[in-house]
Amino acid sequence: MGTLNLEDISKKMRKLTICMMSTKTSEGQISSRPMSNNADVAYDGNSYFFSLEDSDLVKELAAHNQVNLSFQSDHKFYASVMGNASASSKKEELEAHWADSLDKWFEAGINTPGITLIHVKANRIKYWDGDESGEFDV
Repeated sequence: MGTLNLEDISKKMRKLTICMMSTKTSEGQISSRPMSNNADVAYDGNSYFFSLEDSDLVKELAAHNQVNLSFQSDHKFYASVMGNASASSKKEELEAHWADSLDKWFEAGINTPGITLIHVKANRIKYWDGDESGEFDV
């Protein structure tokens, strides 16, 4: 059994800004895509991502909100975060998690038509850190 807790995982995830987000399609298949959490990685079990409301991702989340986030570092650390996702277009929530680096994908910033914030609340984390591995509920 592993010895890391959420605080330890948070320290290791601070520099990991890209993950693979997996969702369930309407046909029941698993679909994954790279997502950036935009350096919003003071990890406490919550992850935030931006997308557009008419994207396949947001449509899949509306039908089935369980997701998996897969993170990998250059230093033999891996994390699989299982959780539930919700989408919001509330301006105050968009502003709270916006990073200037998002301008390359959303030219009008938080004023981009259809922009959506995806919030993933973790409920279970599995990790591999060198020779150690473990899992815990969040």
